[in-house]
Amino acid sequence: MAACTVYSTQSLSTNCSISTPSKTQFSFHQKQVVFYTTGRRNSKRGSNSGRSYVITCAASDQQTVVIGLAADSGCGKSTFMRRLTSVFGGAAEPPKGGNPDSNTLISDTTTVICLDDYHSLDRTGRKEKGVTALDPRANDFDLMYEQVKAIKDGISVEKPIYNHVTGLLDPPELIKPPKILVIEGLHPMFDSRVRDLLDFSIYLDISNEVKFAWKIQRDMAERGHSLESIKASIEARKPDFEAYIDPQKQYADAVIEVLPTQLIPDDNEGKILRVRLIQKEGVKNFSPVYLFDDGSTISWIPCGRKLTCSYPGIKFSYGPDTYYGNEVSIVEMDGQFDRLDELIYVESHLSNLSTKFYGEVTQQMLKHADFPGSNNGTGLFQTIVGLKIRDLYEQIIASRAETPVAAKA
Repeated sequence: MAACTVYSTQSLSTNCSISTPSKTQFSFHQKQVVFYTTGRRNSKRGSNSGRSYVITCAASDQQTVVIGLAADSGCGKSTFMRRLTSVFGGAAEPPKGGNPDSNTLISDTTTVICLDDYHSLDRTGRKEKGVTALDPRANDFDLMYEQVKAIKDGISVEKPIYNHVTGLLDPPELIKPPKILVIEGLHPMFDSRVRDLLDFSIYLDISNEVKFAWKIQRDMAERGHSLESIKASIEARKPDFEAYIDPQKQYADAVIEVLPTQLIPDDNEGKILRVRLIQKEGVKNFSPVYLFDDGSTISWIPCGRKLTCSYPGIKFSYGPDTYYGNEVSIVEMDGQFDRLDELIYVESHLSNLSTKFYGEVTQQMLKHADFPGSNNGTGLFQTIVGLKIRDLYEQIIASRAETPVAAKA
């Protein structure tokens, strides 16, 4: 049974276009009839008086699974994406033959799009208006919603590109519907319309002390920024971060919280981290990971013959809690591993990991031993969440296969 959806798009220079049926990567045919209305386009995106309407009929009930990842700039989103795409197999690469400065990463199963691409103001425009990229006024949430909705429904879109090198808005690129779409950036859970499209959501919550150290390392080493400019940027972003970015974690299904260690009193170096995996209870197709006994309160120091631990050691804890009024389960790791091959000992005491075989978490960690955070809880919990997302995807696909196709209104 066919499903038909109407999308509004930006005006083009023609009046009507009827495409012939084409076969999508989901192995069904779709036909698009595009009606355009003429009008003068204003300089601000989304303010054009001309609009077009794309009527798409697709003979399939299969949709793209959409995952949202929210975090501030310099908080490990890129590393998490590499771990996640690795779980599904295949290397994630920029679109072949496209813009070399594209932010998009594509693998056999996943497509990762950066929500910076929905900035409505370029770097100069934001400076002129006195707003940061975190401010909703610098972002086009209408277009973000329309395009994520279209991709979820199996429709290709022409997504804009924000060029982080030049600070300009580049010409758009074609994004085809993947099996899994990951939208990562500052605002995946800010707009309720976009939030409702997410099948699962993650928030990377980095404490101010850790965030400062990470951002200096990234922006100085990779982007050539000076220490003074980084400090000024952090201070300028702080009010908007607290107003628009940080509140999104209340909506997340999983939060990876990174804090200074409690194993070293008054630690100021920030090299040893305490990381908490906060998992919301009652999320469809998601069962929280637990340590030893589900629902109990556990404190565990595993150092000894089976796990090499140099100073200050490693401590795990687990237990139920509440987070923004939601029932959650929290697994915590404080400290770092000396030998990743010994992680199998810790893995054997964790349950609900959604692994395909014994030792898969350890294998994934060893595979990416050179990634940031591979010797502490950030890498461990990112890997675990990646495996949980794979399991969630498989459950969703299985449930859709069992559900008869129904017509959309």
